[in-house]
Amino acid sequence: MVVFDIDTLVHSYDDIQALFNPDCRLHLGDGARARISKCRNYLDERMRTQKEPIYGVTTGFGSLCNVSVDRDQLSQLQKNLVMSHACGVGEEVREDIVRLMLALKVKSLSYGFSGVRVETVERLVDFYNNGVTPVVYQQGSLGASGDLAPLANMCLPLLGLGEFHYRGERHDGAELERMFGWKPLTLASKEGLALLNGTQFMLAHAVWALHRAKHVSAMADKIATVSLEAFNGRKEPFTPGVHEVRPHRGQIETARTILSYLEGSGLIDGPGKEVQDPYSFRCIPQVHGASKDAIGYVENVFMTEVNSATDNPTVLPDEDLVISAGNFHGQPLSIALDFLSIALAELGSISERRTYQLISGKRGLPSFLVAKSGLNSGFMIPQYAAASIVSQNKQLCTPCVVDTIDSSQGQEDHVSMGANAATKCVRVVMNVEKILGIEMMNAAQALDFRRPGRSSRIIEDFVAEYRRRVPFIGEDTVMYKHIGESVDFVVNAVI
Repeated sequence: MVVFDIDTLVHSYDDIQALFNPDCRLHLGDGARARISKCRNYLDERMRTQKEPIYGVTTGFGSLCNVSVDRDQLSQLQKNLVMSHACGVGEEVREDIVRLMLALKVKSLSYGFSGVRVETVERLVDFYNNGVTPVVYQQGSLGASGDLAPLANMCLPLLGLGEFHYRGERHDGAELERMFGWKPLTLASKEGLALLNGTQFMLAHAVWALHRAKHVSAMADKIATVSLEAFNGRKEPFTPGVHEVRPHRGQIETARTILSYLEGSGLIDGPGKEVQDPYSFRCIPQVHGASKDAIGYVENVFMTEVNSATDNPTVLPDEDLVISAGNFHGQPLSIALDFLSIALAELGSISERRTYQLISGKRGLPSFLVAKSGLNSGFMIPQYAAASIVSQNKQLCTPCVVDTIDSSQGQEDHVSMGANAATKCVRVVMNVEKILGIEMMNAAQALDFRRPGRSSRIIEDFVAEYRRRVPFIGEDTVMYKHIGESVDFVVNAVI
């Protein structure tokens, strides 16, 4: 069992990797409990002594902020908020992303600026640790005022409502009491708002996309090296001195990585090299490197958000303040998610161009990578498939953050659309994995036409591992299953 301590300060992606382990358990320590209790006690005392309304605590929400609510109705107010805001539509969110939402919501509430009770946070921890995954939908959030609709759906089971997944089966929220002995919570003042006002839908998708993006970036370098060898490309563009005079970190790292993969190759210094390679080979360090730098930037943004309290109002016990502000606004995430989508789409775009070069009948390779082209179409159509996915990624990379639509009768007049940026970023990641899977299929096929020549030990071992999943294609056969295996290899291969 792996334990993630909620009190851990997150500095980088490495600090949250445990959350991707299916056996991970959350630990809500004494420090977090003390902060949560201190904030709740302060809010209770503040409500007892203050006559002026407190937004969302003793008032309605959004444009109803000027409507006061009687004290004996404050709990019903919070329950009504969760029920009325649970308006998620569309496809269900992946269960691993919903688990991230739970963990990140607990972490945000643990800082002690939200005014929730310890027992409410404990129930969210119980959900995570017992494999109870609420049903959440992809559409419904504007990415400002928090991810209201998806977080409301996530929190319905706290009230014995909504639905959840458990051990592969779907259940009504009312079954939690029978299955676990958990009675529905009666929310205290401010708790519904604290649960719904937050960026955890956007952030969970962002963290998931970052997790896969790092792997995709590493796989892109290794697969590109296979393609370079198969294409009889040159190693001079990866010379360290070239990149020292234009010292972008990702560019230098990429060139160094490719050279390390080529060490000991019997092909890279072989005869028959052309004077220059196409950009899709020659500019691998510049293109892959820029994407690496973008991934590094968004990692900093995402990890800052993991360490943040993002609901509203913000309760500051030490300063004796309850302030209605805008930490729920998804603008930082939305911009970074759009940026990440673009960076990843470019890895897919240059990958498809390498695939195109490999099937073009150049440099001694047969047309479409089959010995009897004409009778056999060979690898003609996998490139079509890659091109279609690249085109879709270009459409998905239209920025979401530049859009905004008024809501709540104009009270919420600028929104980030970060939830749309988040869900489309996940699609882009998965699309790039498919494109790289198709490149690997072509690269391995082309490399086999270079036999008996041998690449480096690293590349030969990598291709041998791949060949245990996907065979050499001598004559036309049904291709989609091989493509599926190739994509699965890209997703799960250890770098």
